[in-house]
Amino acid sequence: MSITATELKVNLSKYLLLSMSQDIFITKNGKVISKLTNPFQDRVDIVNSLVGIIPADITLEEAREERLSKI
Repeated sequence: MSITATELKVNLSKYLLLSMSQDIFITKNGKVISKLTNPFQDRVDIVNSLVGIIPADITLEEAREERLSKI
């Protein structure tokens, strides 16, 4: 999402809430000057990429043993 610096000033609380789920690019005179983003988004993306990586029919202990046997 892209907004002007003036729009950010007027509706700061709205854009702070939106920045939790998406990046917000702030423009001034038609040029991007800043980006408002969630500092934890990288962690959320990593966790989401790992969901489902271990099959449901394997126990945590079996997964651990498999991982250690490859070392």
